[in-house]
Parts: sequence; structure tokens; C-alpha cells
Amino acid sequence: MTRGTRGRDAQAGMSTAEYAVGTIAAAGFAAVLYKIVTSGPVSTAMRQLIERALDAGF
Repeated sequence: MTRGTRGRDAQAGMSTAEYAVGTIAAAGFAAVLYKIVTSGPVSTAMRQLIERALDAGF
């Protein structure tokens, strides 16, 4: 192998690992956001906001 090829292969797995960490972080963030949005006070506030928007006269 030439030096350039070996260096490129050594870094090939790094991007995969970075994507995996990013995916796990995004899934964790989504889980926290889901818990917040489905909590009682936030759910009630969102429901009231949507009801007001649907009842608004144009």
C-alpha cells in the first residue's frame, strides 16, 4: 500500500463513528423533546393554542 491509501483507509471508519454518535445524540434529544411536549402543562398549552387558532375568525 502506498502511504496515501493507508491514511485514507485509516480515516474511513472515523466518519462512520461520527455518524453513529450524531445519530445517538439526535435520538436522545428527540426522546427528551418528546417527554417535554407530552407533559401535562405543555400539552395543555399546545391544545389551547391550536383551539384558539382553529376558532379564529378570518
